[in-house]
Amino acid sequence: MKVAVATDHAGFPLKAVVLAAVQASGHEPLDFGTDSPAPVDYPDVVAAAARAVAGGQAARAIVLCGSAVGATVVANKIPGVRAGTCHDTYSAHQGVEHDDMNVLALGARVIGPALADEIVRTFLAAQFSGEERHRRRLAKIAALEGAAGMR
Repeated sequence: MKVAVATDHAGFPLKAVVLAAVQASGHEPLDFGTDSPAPVDYPDVVAAAARAVAGGQAARAIVLCGSAVGATVVANKIPGVRAGTCHDTYSAHQGVEHDDMNVLALGARVIGPALADEIVRTFLAAQFSGEERHRRRLAKIAALEGAAGMR
């Protein structure tokens, strides 16, 4: 599976850990930057990774900023993206299993490298359950996207 990865300057310290975890899980990372700790605007890099998911170039994405909040907000502005901030493994797998989360947001100023590695591996191993109740809820989310004029 192709996995888009994007970080701003605050997320940059965990970028190497995330890329390694994606590869160690048997997936292909697609690097959307940034390439240094020099300040960048998180909407630029996060939107590029989220668009890769929405456009089918990547099956999932992992985006990082300082808290993960800004990255989550940006990613969720792209129709078809379901991003969640996860700082624990339970949320990382349940977000995929129940909500078909396709973008994981991590806060590099909130978690350390060992936990980031575990969360990324958990997120990538998880699969959507496909249960009727979850499909029904996803249809309601898609309807909200359409109602907001985002498509």
